[in-house]
Amino acid sequence: MLAAGATAVLLLGGAGWLDRPAVGAWRTVCLAIVVQAIPFLVLGTVLSGAINAFVPADLFTRVLPKRAALAVPVAGVAGAVLPGCECASVPVAHSLIRRGVTPAAAFAFLLSAPAINPVVLTATAVAFPGNPAMIAARLLASLGTAAVMGWLWLWRGEEKWLRPALRRRHTGHTHGGSRWREFRTGFQYDFLQAGGFLVLGAMAAATFNVAVPRAVLDAFSGTPWLSVLFLAGLAVLLAVCSEADAFVAASLTGFSPTARLAFMVVGPMVDLKLIALQAGTFGRAFAWRFCTATTVVAVAASALTGGALL
Repeated sequence: MLAAGATAVLLLGGAGWLDRPAVGAWRTVCLAIVVQAIPFLVLGTVLSGAINAFVPADLFTRVLPKRAALAVPVAGVAGAVLPGCECASVPVAHSLIRRGVTPAAAFAFLLSAPAINPVVLTATAVAFPGNPAMIAARLLASLGTAAVMGWLWLWRGEEKWLRPALRRRHTGHTHGGSRWREFRTGFQYDFLQAGGFLVLGAMAAATFNVAVPRAVLDAFSGTPWLSVLFLAGLAVLLAVCSEADAFVAASLTGFSPTARLAFMVVGPMVDLKLIALQAGTFGRAFAWRFCTATTVVAVAASALTGGALL
């Protein structure tokens, strides 16, 4: 509520200082990020509510392989069927965990869904015409990162890092209750919970966009390894939707193809709004560990894949 109130004041207020160019730019970027993400957040929370209310409790555990190590890559490949951005994948992964899916598989889905779905790959093909190697590199690096992070959670992850509510498995529809009421309740909770953190993430990303001068970007483009790290960090801070980030990457012509690949692999998996959404959904103890590890793995996967294909 505080975040929404502060945003309303900044977006709609009539004070003189709000008319300054820098504040106007901040307001525009913040609003653009929120408006861009809201439809996919709605999609994700609708899917989450539908899974909770209408899908049989044991469906996912029956479909996925019994062995968790095999369920991880299967869930990662399944992410290709959800045409949304990272804002949609968080509530869906949350719902999967509550329905009994192993967290490792749910997290692999969370990372792969916004990175390898058909809309994102098509946008990448349009942004990089005549360059199928970039599309293949993005697909392989993203899938590899999702699988490695799922296996890493199996190896080192601890459920105590998750919110207490997630440690209790939801059994699905309550016998005798209204499915539509359960759907509405789940949708409202997930949307309000995630929406507030989305606004906080958008405000942080807008601050970076306005505060950092263009000259800073140009200073890092000359060194190959530094440019990869810089564009990976830039992807985290800019918080561009995964369905538009290919066009941003294509515009960064001063950077190497591998650095631009890192921008497209890291962005859908770790950015400011996604960190905020994960902290609000899964807990802060989980978010900072998982996002840090994901960034390292994504950068390494981008460097290896880019070096081999680009």
